[in-house]
Amino acid sequence: MTIKDKNFVPYLSSEEIQLKVKALAAQLNKDYKGTQPLFIAILNGSFMFAADLFKEISLSCEISFMKLSSYQEMASTGNIKELIGLNENVFKRDVIIIEDIVDTGHTMKNVLDQFVDRGVNSVEVVSLLIKPEALQNKVDVKYIGFEIPNKFVVGYGLDYDGFGRNLNAIYQLKS
Repeated sequence: MTIKDKNFVPYLSSEEIQLKVKALAAQLNKDYKGTQPLFIAILNGSFMFAADLFKEISLSCEISFMKLSSYQEMASTGNIKELIGLNENVFKRDVIIIEDIVDTGHTMKNVLDQFVDRGVNSVEVVSLLIKPEALQNKVDVKYIGFEIPNKFVVGYGLDYDGFGRNLNAIYQLKS
């Protein structure tokens, strides 16, 4: 498959993703039983994952969104820009950050630090994908869908320069 000027090959099917989403939701439902967590989806990339995950959550909970940016084309710039901030009061709340992918960890470290500074009761991360080889910051991601190699991926919300987010599966850059 060609997206813009790059070729991608199938990596994770829609079925594999949906099975993992259901398993992550089941674990969150168990771990947060009796609480009212606030889910915070990090836009743009997590929108499909967040929607599918949230449909499987049976807790009394809320969802909100933050829009952050650290990518240009296929590389992380290392500079985190908050494009849309959080309006909810998170003081003494249990917060669950929904992320599409954690690779360098720059964005997640920034987000986690912000929530600790705002006095949350607890904050955890659920990420569909993580690239252990690419991590440059120590970040604790408690709920992980798939560990993947340090290769560029698109689809299921992830993009290449704005394109490919609409794919229902995940594709990896062809070597």
